[in-house]
Amino acid sequence: MLQLRLVTMLPGGGDMHVAIMKVHLRLEGNSSLKGKRQLIRPILSQLRNRYNVSVAEVADQDRWQSAVIGISLVASDRRMADEVTSSIQSFINSGWFSVEVIEEHLELVAL
Repeated sequence: MLQLRLVTMLPGGGDMHVAIMKVHLRLEGNSSLKGKRQLIRPILSQLRNRYNVSVAEVADQDRWQSAVIGISLVASDRRMADEVTSSIQSFINSGWFSVEVIEEHLELVAL
């Protein structure tokens, strides 16, 4: 389930668009924190390399069957921010990884 919230900070807003995503993942069949790192590290690395975004595990670091990753990016126009976030969602949901997306939140801010 994707939740989207749009915020415009300035009238007419926006020479800069910031997208912030939070993705909750279930790690099926994982039985250790080491196994979790082996699943999460390639996702984070590929997101950084493919999309040039900031990404980190932001919650549930001590839980081996779930992970929450935070992703942020800055774009000069809304269309680009929409395209990149949509592509990231498709990539994570593509089935390349042994994870299940439980919940996604997306916030777009125009400044």
